[in-house]
Amino acid sequence: MAVSPVADLNSKLPLPSGKHQHSKFTGQSVRAIPIRILTVGKNRSQGVQLIVDEYMKKIRNYCSVDDVRIKSNPKNARDVVAQIEHEDIAVMGLIRPDEWVVMLDERGHDVGSEQMASLIGDAGNKGASSLLFCIGGPYGHGRQLGERANVSVKLSSLVLNHEIALVVLIEQLYRGWTILKGQKYHH
Repeated sequence: MAVSPVADLNSKLPLPSGKHQHSKFTGQSVRAIPIRILTVGKNRSQGVQLIVDEYMKKIRNYCSVDDVRIKSNPKNARDVVAQIEHEDIAVMGLIRPDEWVVMLDERGHDVGSEQMASLIGDAGNKGASSLLFCIGGPYGHGRQLGERANVSVKLSSLVLNHEIALVVLIEQLYRGWTILKGQKYHH
């Protein structure tokens, strides 16, 4: 089911030509596809959790959103390969067969806010049961997830830890929905 991340993303999400271009979905109906965000890592700081809770509440005005967490494997902390494999198996066990999977990765395709909105709209209108965003642990994602993912995207050219990546992702999901609905973004 995996496709070439760059080719798939380019075919579905053309680069916006202008700085304030409207979404291709503006004025159209977009199915409110459920979103799941899967994060591998340690416990979150209280500040990050407050931000996540605030944006999840905002996103729920548009669709259901679930926050799924997997703890990284501290037993194998010295064996990076074993830790990645353990996390990969745990992640794969949570992916639904008809789910559209977005792997967040520093080597993924660079997307802007309009492209994130188009990604949400495309997944919702193509029949996926839900849209799953995967944020990896300290050593990244495993091979199985890389093969299963429908697309791989990066949120920044900078490497972000899982908490910061989550905050950026959830803010962009909210912004994406406001773009899809043709609404003004409210901070």
